[in-house]
Amino acid sequence: MTLTNDHEPGAASRREKTRAIAPGTGGKIMRIVAVIVIGLGVGFFFVHRQKNDAEASLVEATGKEMTEAPAVNVFTITPSPGTQSLKLPGETAAWNETAIYARVNGYVAKWFADIGDNVTAGQTLALIETPELDAELLAAKAKLNSAIAQVAVKQARADFAVTTDKRWRESPQGVVSDQERESKKAGSAEALAELNAAHAQVMLQQADVDRLTALTQFKEVKAPFDGTIVQRQIDLGNLVTAGSTANTTSLYRLSENSPMRIFVYAPQSVAHRLMKAGTGAVITSADISGMRLEGKVARTARAINPQSRTIRIEIDVPNTDRTLVPGMYVQADFELTGGAQIQIPAAAMLYRSGGPQVAVVEPSGAVAFRDVTIASDDGNMVSIGTGLSVGEKVALNLSSQIAAGVKVKANSDDAKSASAEKPVQ
Repeated sequence: MTLTNDHEPGAASRREKTRAIAPGTGGKIMRIVAVIVIGLGVGFFFVHRQKNDAEASLVEATGKEMTEAPAVNVFTITPSPGTQSLKLPGETAAWNETAIYARVNGYVAKWFADIGDNVTAGQTLALIETPELDAELLAAKAKLNSAIAQVAVKQARADFAVTTDKRWRESPQGVVSDQERESKKAGSAEALAELNAAHAQVMLQQADVDRLTALTQFKEVKAPFDGTIVQRQIDLGNLVTAGSTANTTSLYRLSENSPMRIFVYAPQSVAHRLMKAGTGAVITSADISGMRLEGKVARTARAINPQSRTIRIEIDVPNTDRTLVPGMYVQADFELTGGAQIQIPAAAMLYRSGGPQVAVVEPSGAVAFRDVTIASDDGNMVSIGTGLSVGEKVALNLSSQIAAGVKVKANSDDAKSASAEKPVQ
């Protein structure tokens, strides 16, 4: 047992602290602790209850959702319109276009037409100096004159030979020998042959003169048809060579732009409807505001390109104001008839290993997958050949988790607005 000495240092201080605690302090502390414990318990109870209620609501909602049929958007099939709008890109081409080459050798003396000029058929575009041709023509004319002079000489000899032959043939027998008569006869025939040869030489020289004279007409380079100069590749003093070989350069390129050809490459799916000549088309251009030219299909290739699976279509359009120029990008709008009777949005198509299918929502609400054949596809609407009927409902953007026979809730035809036919871009 340890005895406390009141006289120890600090003992008095401890007694003073003990006397400083007021009576009843311990009871108050216990009551405060009890209140805190009760509050914590009540809070825990309410939190636990709220959590249980939330879990119960989630379970109930999940169960309700699992029991309800999934909702899908549907499209009700209606008869397709009698016509189908089709837009295809096209390229303009000149009605006639040609490169103009020199027909004679020489030097460019003058040129009169520049790029962008409209010229008429027969108009002189340039002049070519041809010193070599001129010299050849003079020589040919001199040879012709010489040949004509030879004809005169041969004519005189032939006349003399004929007269001599006649005289010897009419001489009395015994005056001249038969050998001399035959000799004069042969001389006459020879002279006539030489005369004929001289006449032939004249004709030959005349042909050469005519040829060179014709070539001199090509000193003037003329336009073969009405059109526009789209290229000029000559200047004063340029040496030009006759011909259109790989080693020669053309003088001009001439283009006839009225009317104008439009080349369009149509897909195989619509080729049979565009191959008929006379099908109308409207030509527009995003670069020329307000331009609208009406034309018709004039000719087709009558064959499908095996690489692109397209057919070439040519459309003739008027171009009197020359708004169109060769090489432009344009759009051709067609109104096609005779297409498939059923069209559905592309969102309804399902492409599987067995081929294209469509999910049909039956009157009972069950989903049935139907095999279909595609007549044509313009990207927005798909024309169906077989497999569907007017009045049936097809599901759009169907989830892959929905199997055949599953009942679904069909929403109103939100796709009606999407069913409006859109042209191919």
